[in-house]
Amino acid sequence: MAALVGAAVVPVLGAGTEAGGLPVGQLRTGRTTWYDDAGTGACGTAIDASAEDLAAVPAAWWTATDPNDDPLCTGISVEVGYQGRTVTVPVRDQCPGCPADHLDLSRPAFRRLADPDLGVVDGITWRFVDSGSGGAAGPRGARPSGHVGELPAEAGAPAAG
Repeated sequence: MAALVGAAVVPVLGAGTEAGGLPVGQLRTGRTTWYDDAGTGACGTAIDASAEDLAAVPAAWWTATDPNDDPLCTGISVEVGYQGRTVTVPVRDQCPGCPADHLDLSRPAFRRLADPDLGVVDGITWRFVDSGSGGAAGPRGARPSGHVGELPAEAGAPAAG
């Protein structure tokens, strides 16, 4: 992002860059939970959140009518920090029930930040980053599984219904 000052274009520090309308690089704070669903993620690819590092991002950040075509599915990851630990994982799913500051991480990604027995971790920092890897792996065009974005009941919170 840049600001026009006189006749010169000057970068605005800390503003990050835009990728499909996403504030790439802009640091945010929020909360995270974990999930371990398997099936087809919102990017139209097979996922296994019990075994893979990945993130489900709140519906508020998705801009395309068809999630398979969303900028989030084209090489965007999230970098998440908590108590000195950091993980960077690709966006591969959507969390329709999560507010804009809430990320739902796969169980292995969450485990790299905190004990899954906590279930919910407040006070994370996170940002979108351009991973340049295409974001999603596997065949495109499959229909999403409709990830609900709630903490599994066995992790200490009621399952969404």
